[in-house]
Amino acid sequence: MKQVVQNYKSGELAVLDVPVPGCKPGGVLVRSAFSLISTGTELMKVSEAGMSMLGKARSRPDQVAKVMQSVATNGVPATYRKVMGKLDSYTPLGYSLCGVVEQVGAGIDDVKVGDLVACAGNEHALHAELNWVPKNLYAPVPDGLAPRHAAFGTVGSIAMQGVRQGEPQLGEVALVIGLGLIGQLVVQLLTAAGVRVVGADPDPTRCELAERLGAAACGDPASPAVEAAVAELTDGHGVDQVFLAAGGGSNQPVELAARLARDRGRVVDIGKCRLDLPWNAYYEKELDVRFSRSYGPGRYDPSYELEGRDYPIGYVRWTERRNLACFLDLLARGRVDVEPLVSHIADFDDAVETYQRLKDGELKAVAVLFRYPEQEEEAGETQAPAVAVPAVPRTAKVSTPARSAKTPVRLAFVGAGNYATSMLLPHLAQREGVELSTVVTTTALSAANAQRKFGFAEATTDLDAVLGDKSIDAVFVVTRHSSHAELTRQALLAGKTVFVEKPLALTGDELAGVLAAVEESGNDRLQVGFNRRFAPLLQEARERFGARTGPASLRYLVNAGKLQHGSWYLQQGAEGSRFAGEGGHFIDTASWLLDADPVSVYATAAPGNEDLQVVLRYPDGSTATISYVTTGASGFPKETLDLVGDGKVLRLDDFVRASVYGGKKWVSSRLPKARDKGQNAELAAFIKAVRTGGPMPVPLESLVATTAATLAVQAGLAGGAPVTLARTP
Repeated sequence: MKQVVQNYKSGELAVLDVPVPGCKPGGVLVRSAFSLISTGTELMKVSEAGMSMLGKARSRPDQVAKVMQSVATNGVPATYRKVMGKLDSYTPLGYSLCGVVEQVGAGIDDVKVGDLVACAGNEHALHAELNWVPKNLYAPVPDGLAPRHAAFGTVGSIAMQGVRQGEPQLGEVALVIGLGLIGQLVVQLLTAAGVRVVGADPDPTRCELAERLGAAACGDPASPAVEAAVAELTDGHGVDQVFLAAGGGSNQPVELAARLARDRGRVVDIGKCRLDLPWNAYYEKELDVRFSRSYGPGRYDPSYELEGRDYPIGYVRWTERRNLACFLDLLARGRVDVEPLVSHIADFDDAVETYQRLKDGELKAVAVLFRYPEQEEEAGETQAPAVAVPAVPRTAKVSTPARSAKTPVRLAFVGAGNYATSMLLPHLAQREGVELSTVVTTTALSAANAQRKFGFAEATTDLDAVLGDKSIDAVFVVTRHSSHAELTRQALLAGKTVFVEKPLALTGDELAGVLAAVEESGNDRLQVGFNRRFAPLLQEARERFGARTGPASLRYLVNAGKLQHGSWYLQQGAEGSRFAGEGGHFIDTASWLLDADPVSVYATAAPGNEDLQVVLRYPDGSTATISYVTTGASGFPKETLDLVGDGKVLRLDDFVRASVYGGKKWVSSRLPKARDKGQNAELAAFIKAVRTGGPMPVPLESLVATTAATLAVQAGLAGGAPVTLARTP
């Protein structure tokens, strides 16, 4: 196998062929997918190796002291041979990676071959194709977390241990000095913990990056900007904690910490910087100076790191391994974002050139990753990840005989919340030939209110009774998102025609469950509440735009705005993300306008908020970009859309005005009524299908494709790469 090594005497860097390490008991053999270059620690080693012997001695006085002790004990000749032998040997580089378990040693039962793990340790997580890693220095990677992001696990643990040493509390203010790789992670961790952060770094690009990732203000430590920001945020008292994440020989960070910390504040040293404490300044404020030891408790303890002896959680809450697992969890849940820190991804074979470019300053980077060729496909770099688009079962359709005009279509509603009572029931209550039979809710009072307002014949909390009532023709599922798929499944199995509000499903398993019900029952009578394709204004604009002969480009801006505090849409753990809930609207509209289903999805999100950019690609080369933003002005229209192709442009302004530019220009007149987003026309088409037994308004294949594409957005956000929508046979 290949491994990156360095000769500390000559400074030579090389990629050597070395034997594969054995898989010893108590650990696992891991094949690397990505490993992270520490642009601080590793570059310091590389730079030191290029120094003269005197320079090396000056940079490592601790090692010089050991040499002098050896001289006193063993004499000059023996010490010289020992030192030169050690210097003139290859030493490894690297300490943070993500890879796939290739072999499991005896005594390991928490991972298996093929599992993805993040690994730590400057003897075990090296820049090498294969590494043996003991149990307490690896952690399983959560589902959906990209391997290149998981490779940040060790440096994330270092930053996390530093933050823990500072003991931050909600509402406090912290100063982070040094906004390199560790400093940027400290900023994000503090922000996630509810701490307002001021950053200090002489590099303006790093200051700008830290502000994008959550810092309240950043600036050059030599400028008055940092001091002014601290004074403003703390009412002149000074920060609660200072985190020293800087390196180098300057004593400025320590002096700045004393000046800007509050009385009895905490100063935490994470990096390796000069620490000549100005006694008076630290004494007068009684500052609490703390050191952060690498990844956390367990570091440098052979019984923990090599023998796998864990510390009892009741006595040591956060160990090396628990910090590693915690950081991976934060990454997977989007509380920390490392993608903006990735300045460069280099092929592992180009390791020597990459180090040289970093050392010479040609490659300016916060974080650099090595990508291992054998793992490109598994890591999702050569082959894009895929989300399955389940095939719609070909089954014998249930009998749906046509009804006479005098026979009303009898409807049941499951759920009677705000959307049902404001957007659906007002249209249905006024429609001839429709009978609102039964409303089902989880609370008796909400059912009684819906019965009183809209004239339902019955109100109940018994869903089974409704599904078993053969006189009911169709069931509307208008509940919270998490229950849509299961209620739809039950209604299909009961032989009902189903109208379910978006989304149809929140997971691939839920979608598969709905289609399994279709196959089992032979009932494919399903409509999802994608109403925008039924909007009269958009339908007319599409007709005037006409057919296309070439690919088109579509841009859809959704100015979604902020949700009110307490909205159940914010319960992402139970109800899915906000985009998962309503994003299908916009994907369906784009697919309808482009007359096809998407074949791939790419999604990216702005750090720290819900703003999304979603790019859909279609079979003929057409693309649709959906900008879903929550940070826009409330006075700006919610939805604007442009479709461009074949020398024509279709423009929609928030369902109030539409225009088409081509051979002839057409502009709609302003509608006399409120915006019509198609709910009434959608319901009319649905009732017609129920009454006549004819085709459903939207083919089931399209509903499934839109749902799968919506699910792929979350997968794309987690993986950081385009997601292929793979049609299953």
